[in-house]
Amino acid sequence: MQQSWPVLSYEKSKETFETLHMWTQIVGKIKLAILPWINHSWHITLHISPTGLTTENIPFKDGSFRIDFDLQQHELKIIKSSGELRSFSLKGISVADFYEKIFVLLDELNIHIKIKPVPVEIANPIPFKEDKIHASYDEEAVKAFHEALILIQKVFLIFRSGFKGKASPIHFFWGSFDLALSFFSGRRAPKHPGGVPGLPDRVAEEAYCREVSSAGFWTGNEMLPEPAFYCYLYPEPEGYKTAQVSPKEAYYNSTLGEFILPYSSVQKSADPEKMLLQFLKTTYAVGADLAKWDRKILED
Repeated sequence: MQQSWPVLSYEKSKETFETLHMWTQIVGKIKLAILPWINHSWHITLHISPTGLTTENIPFKDGSFRIDFDLQQHELKIIKSSGELRSFSLKGISVADFYEKIFVLLDELNIHIKIKPVPVEIANPIPFKEDKIHASYDEEAVKAFHEALILIQKVFLIFRSGFKGKASPIHFFWGSFDLALSFFSGRRAPKHPGGVPGLPDRVAEEAYCREVSSAGFWTGNEMLPEPAFYCYLYPEPEGYKTAQVSPKEAYYNSTLGEFILPYSSVQKSADPEKMLLQFLKTTYAVGADLAKWDRKILED
């Protein structure tokens, strides 16, 4: 019997998603401030946990620590390898409040660091210390979001198991607020043009320095105001945007340069896992064939 997938609404949950996005950026920037650089920015991502999102272990001086978004108990938790624990509630606080609270607790734990206190990858960013606008937290929307991430991760793992080339972890990018998985052909890619708001061009150039097929899930934005799955190739091969993919609900979005499958189509499907896996497999296969990837080496 198929497990039902939760309903997600950009319209109803937009403010909560935007607030959570800014909070994850603060936590992600803490990883960025401490960890050595890993290709494609993989060192700074968050990861799905049974209770929410986590930084995983962060080595620091003579120990280590972890930061967790507990989206079931609705708390932010900092755990040190020494056994010390600090936490605060996520309910009823703004981005500015979150910023203040997390650095007070880090200082209490003798984790003294500084981050650049401005969001990235968004237009007209508000410095974290000044952001009293984003202060929404709908518990049911957050629970549904986390439940969806767990279900999506399961399908992504199945999809990932069929690829033997270089592939990314299944991880959560706090800059763009999406769960992502990337496959690589092994060949160099042309220099990326950059131009991502609030992101140095050198970061985009490094992230896309190899030919890549990326798939993921995000909660939507003003350009695409609904939760959706996506797939794109960089560089995009000739004929990709007009290629036939499955299921029938999938389409190429010219503005984004990506194939899109609405989350609502998957959620309402009689077999959500099957529909999502079909989308992931067909968009990858079409792109890899058009780009003349050596699929025998990458998949056999």
